[in-house]
Amino acid sequence: MLTLLGPKGRFCDGVSRRQFLKIGGLGLGGLNLSQLLRAESAGGLGRSHKAVIMIFLPGGPSHQDMFDLKMDAPREVRGEFTPIKTNVPGIEICEHMPRLAKLADKYTIIRSMVGAFGDHDAFQCLTGRTNKNQPPGGWPSLGSVVSKLQGPLNRMVPPFAGLSPKMGEMRWARNGDPGFLGLSHAPFQPNQGGGKEDMVLKGVTLDRLSDRKQLLASFDKMRREVDASGMMEGIDGFNEQAFGILTSSRLLEALDIEREDRRVRDLYGKGDPKNRDDGGPKLMEHMLVARRLVEAGARCVTLAFSRWDHHGDNFGALRQDLPLFDQGVSALIQDLHERGLDKDVSVVVWGEFGRTPTINKDAGRDHWPRVSCAMLAGGGLRHGQVIGATDRLGGEAVERPVYFGEVFATLYHALGIDVSKTTVLDYAGRPQFLVDNGLMPLKECV
Repeated sequence: MLTLLGPKGRFCDGVSRRQFLKIGGLGLGGLNLSQLLRAESAGGLGRSHKAVIMIFLPGGPSHQDMFDLKMDAPREVRGEFTPIKTNVPGIEICEHMPRLAKLADKYTIIRSMVGAFGDHDAFQCLTGRTNKNQPPGGWPSLGSVVSKLQGPLNRMVPPFAGLSPKMGEMRWARNGDPGFLGLSHAPFQPNQGGGKEDMVLKGVTLDRLSDRKQLLASFDKMRREVDASGMMEGIDGFNEQAFGILTSSRLLEALDIEREDRRVRDLYGKGDPKNRDDGGPKLMEHMLVARRLVEAGARCVTLAFSRWDHHGDNFGALRQDLPLFDQGVSALIQDLHERGLDKDVSVVVWGEFGRTPTINKDAGRDHWPRVSCAMLAGGGLRHGQVIGATDRLGGEAVERPVYFGEVFATLYHALGIDVSKTTVLDYAGRPQFLVDNGLMPLKECV
């Protein structure tokens, strides 16, 4: 809990000045926010506004039914969907993603992701590493590394935010752990009970954002009372910065999509807020919130979309999910370009592994860690291409296998971080490189 200390006394509503503001950790593991800010400052503040939005697809999406359709394969492999042409000659994707087909020049498809460790877990997509042989404290996620190396761009907005809500399978709900970098670099998580529900100012919570008049009036009242009390005098810069985050409307406005232009909201569309089985909700709005957070100053935003573990009725489920996925992701790509953010904001879309070439007896596809797919957009990278290829059945990478760490190296490169030289210290004070085994950015993209 965060308590800002000041002279003894009470406000007009009877609340002690020493107790007037307590926050349940802002989804940061209960860490004192001023300690968090002090730790980030010690790590050095960056000034560029490069950012990453990571869209995780819980459960492992079916690559053969999205970006790598196999029309020459036998029926039991080929599936029920047909490919459509994109605006890049020679590149085809699933018929249920017509919006993305019109934007293929603005993203890169990777059809040959390898090295998945095969567990139902967001860990590898968040860290670029497996969860085996970890150093004490564990590997930090990309957002935590960026928080450590570059710090907050704007003192009113956390550098790392995670929008994934609680799920039945909580390994899919991970927004990114700070690992050995410590809780000062954990994500702000407004949807997991440690941020939105516990962030209370004068009795107004973030889930009442629609009542803008009452919310802003509460902030104004708090500021006037604090100024009149002289409370801020003598508080060090980090406590002042912490107070600024909690009383500034910048973060709240970023989370409030009602402030967005109606045309843009309609572009993203409305999804289903209910979690899908043990997976996540189908909320294209989260992609809009991610863009708004980046514009407000966040450097990394993670989110999860739906549930893709289709051991049965694979094609029925995809007929529901793919049109929503298509609308949300295409809207994000288009929106970033229209705002001139495509050179600065990278987008990566992927799941923890792929699906079996052969369709099972329940019309589903099972786990297949040997190969999967990913999508990269923005970041000032080269796009309009396909990297890698799989065999006739979509079961093995036969051209240009790509490792998770190579995608991470590419994202770090887009952020202005040189993975060949940059290290972070673990708990034992040993320097650790940001990716495994000297992996480098994808030469096709940089």
